[in-house]
Amino acid sequence: MKLNEVVQRLNLEVKTCKENLDREVTGGYSSDLLSWVMAHANEGNIWVTVQSHQNIIAVAVLLNLSAIIIAEGVEVEDSVLQKAEEEGIPVLTSSAPVYQICGEMYQMGIKEGEV
Repeated sequence: MKLNEVVQRLNLEVKTCKENLDREVTGGYSSDLLSWVMAHANEGNIWVTVQSHQNIIAVAVLLNLSAIIIAEGVEVEDSVLQKAEEEGIPVLTSSAPVYQICGEMYQMGIKEGEV
């Protein structure tokens, strides 16, 4: 499934890298503990979190994630968005709870790990 389909179906706001929405989504992962994400998320996954600091961009780059969804209406500072834009990481936002976003992604066929 392509990232742009996920954006449309979940009604996500695209904050950065609109040109990268054609990325293939290989699965999904959710955690707010960065070291846990680094140990368990897979390349191409969409990461759902409430974290919004600079380090999430570094983790996404390290793992080559397809995107980060920042949930629950958490605001993202301009400096974080600028770094994401520089690194080519789509940052998507939603006011929905993490649990709901993950459930909807699962219903769409996006599972943990490889799809």
